Amino acid sequence: MVKAVVGEESQLQLAEDRLSQSSEPAQVGLVIGKLNSSLDRGFVFDLVPTPQNDAGQPACSVLEPAKDNKKKGSKSKSQTSDSSSNLVIDKDWVAEHARQVSRMMVGGIKVVGIYVWASEAAFKNSTMVLCQTVKGVAEAASTLEDDLDERLLIHICYSPRRWTCRNCTLSSNITSSSLRPCDFKMGRVLTSLQTFKCLYNFDLRLPIYQEKTSKSETLVDVLCNGISNYVKELRGAKAVIDGNLVVNDEACTTEGLHEVELLLPFMKDMYIEACSQKDVVGVVNFTGSLCSFSFLNSKEPISQAVADIKDDIIRSLRSRLDIICDEADEDPGPINNGIKEAGNDLASEKPVSQLVLHSLRKNCNLSLPRRVFVPWLAGTYICDYLQPSETLEVLKDHCVELMSMEAPNDASKILEPEEEAIRVSTRSFWDVVLPYCSTSSSTQEKNIEITGKENSQKTSKSPSLYFIAAVIILLLSVLVGFVFVRKS
Repeated sequence: MVKAVVGEESQLQLAEDRLSQSSEPAQVGLVIGKLNSSLDRGFVFDLVPTPQNDAGQPACSVLEPAKDNKKKGSKSKSQTSDSSSNLVIDKDWVAEHARQVSRMMVGGIKVVGIYVWASEAAFKNSTMVLCQTVKGVAEAASTLEDDLDERLLIHICYSPRRWTCRNCTLSSNITSSSLRPCDFKMGRVLTSLQTFKCLYNFDLRLPIYQEKTSKSETLVDVLCNGISNYVKELRGAKAVIDGNLVVNDEACTTEGLHEVELLLPFMKDMYIEACSQKDVVGVVNFTGSLCSFSFLNSKEPISQAVADIKDDIIRSLRSRLDIICDEADEDPGPINNGIKEAGNDLASEKPVSQLVLHSLRKNCNLSLPRRVFVPWLAGTYICDYLQPSETLEVLKDHCVELMSMEAPNDASKILEPEEEAIRVSTRSFWDVVLPYCSTSSSTQEKNIEITGKENSQKTSKSPSLYFIAAVIILLLSVLVGFVFVRKS
């Protein structure tokens, strides 16, 4: 459990100045940072305000009590209003904001909770709604099975001005006891971060089962299950950092960028294994190369950077699939999304989230969004995903809308290490088997042809041999008869 939290002083001070200068009586937003259960500590990097919803309303507002018609003094009226006010929070909108922002995070940087700018009385009167908002954010931003069961709730009170931090336990039933106070202080956090980078190549072969036995009918379902099964293998991989094998929990003492290479154990041929299973009608080939960044606090061991890299790889793959599904849901009609079916018109193609694989009769190819990295705070990066048809202008819009930051105008500062998009291709069972069948059949035909030639040669040679033997026997018999006649 996190018992102490350290916030980046420079960023939190900017956030406080921004809030104090605004005319909003209340505001809610996301806490970006990192929680480490082994150290019992949390680190806060920045606060990101939740934008207005689609209706143009703020995500958080103050609900004042009904005004009494009786005449009261201004002071007593103000006190009554302040002590009875409650916070109204659009929990679903805050959770959606957290879901989209979590896609932009890299290894070692996550959405770790929410903050609220409100009076002390409004905060105390809204404990339950705040806990529910925290839980919704945790569920929306969580993509890993072993995620922590706690998040942070930071309260910035403007009367009197002070910061407090609470640890919110994500139990099934949220109560007032779910909030526990933890120590909070400001200091330098970002300047001590170490940077780790990994270029990871993968090649997954996933089977497509028949309709009667298939639990995952769509392409997205097959890929999601394949990634989930791949998690165990990836987490068991060994890591080499700057040419040295990571064998213990030592601290990282060197500066600069650290190159990480993941070594997976030798596995079976996934292609043959997928095709050899029963009730298989096809294979999904999921292959590509992705880039991952991770940022490590100076107090954390180097093994934590490796774990963050592995988690970031899995989250990145899942984020790309989520983007494909989101775009398909927004436009339920026929869309392209990088799908190409051999020999068929794209206009009749279904969205990828609805693509039923066992009913496909032709091969299908899909390009997933590629990952780009944007400079963030103190040498760190956040990321975004671009479709093949999108430009960097989309990236700038996302930075302003979701992160309340301006993307750099200089395109050279934006990293684009993924030169080729991650690709998904489906092949039917016969497309997989026929090459081998044709090879074996041609070999058999050759063998049959050779055997036939040999047999024909043997059969053609047999009569001639018999004829010669008969002639020789005839000549011998004539010679022997001639000898007997002369003697008689």
